[in-house]
Amino acid sequence: MKNLRLKALLLISHVTFLVMGFVIGVYSLPIIMATDDPTSGTMALSIKNTHYVATISDNLTDSDWLHWGKGTFSLGDEHIVFQGKLAPGPAYRLYLAPEFIDTEKAFLEQKHLMQEVGEVTSFNDYVLPLNPEINIEQFNTVIIWCESFNQFITSAQYKL
Repeated sequence: MKNLRLKALLLISHVTFLVMGFVIGVYSLPIIMATDDPTSGTMALSIKNTHYVATISDNLTDSDWLHWGKGTFSLGDEHIVFQGKLAPGPAYRLYLAPEFIDTEKAFLEQKHLMQEVGEVTSFNDYVLPLNPEINIEQFNTVIIWCESFNQFITSAQYKL
């Protein structure tokens, strides 16, 4: 009986640490792999030709304490610049949408109408090059989405 209890305790402890290790890895690996923040000169040059600025609202429906963003997006002809902070996580992508989205459900329903701009590789300030074929005038909202977990992170509307 004592031997069985010891085996059960060891199994529980090993499974607990395995799960904790996985969770810590999922959130720490993207932080470790994040690119360096752009220099202030790069940010200034990228913001120079800004057509729209969008500020992330504090009360987005599906943002929570694990999935959030604070800051602004500046959209120009060649770049989308983010100034602020994002909750760390894996496989973030930036999308442009033709209507305001602030829930996972709405994102999944409207994804076929959106344009993926690129991978988000930093959780602080970043500059994302804009493909010349993407016309920002066709859209009105910037969205950060986690591809790994189909999770809404944040969004900001840049025109009505």
